[in-house]
Amino acid sequence: MLKPKHCSHAGVNVISTDEKTGIQALEREITPMKAKFSERQDHEYARHGTQCLIANFNVVTGQIVSPSMGDTRTEEDFVEHIHRTIETMPSGSWVFVVDNLNTHVSEGLVKLVARLCEDSQAIVSSIAGSSTNMRLRVARIQYATTVT
Repeated sequence: MLKPKHCSHAGVNVISTDEKTGIQALEREITPMKAKFSERQDHEYARHGTQCLIANFNVVTGQIVSPSMGDTRTEEDFVEHIHRTIETMPSGSWVFVVDNLNTHVSEGLVKLVARLCEDSQAIVSSIAGSSTNMRLRVARIQYATTVT
């Protein structure tokens, strides 16, 4: 089995993916700088809803890859996010490490991976603690879910 530090040489993208939900979109008044006073934000604000960030962290290079922002966090949002991420390197190999959130192990995601891997190579595995079931040489796109 390949270790993460060897993955970049083998052309494998090892990606940790997660969401940050409930990011508030706020509008605040700014009090301009005056003599003896620095610029300040007013304590009152107008709220314009919330946003959800879905981000990918490449654990080998340390880079953020293809983040998504949106109003919702649905199965369709996550599948679209993963599809756009894979499209950044369509012929590359991918290992996505995700938690057990229902959208991370959904039917739509399995169908996407099966379609992109031409049905025969789709693998969804599980990580328990530090042991892994990732078989990098078997499938082009793999998912490893963490046990929480």
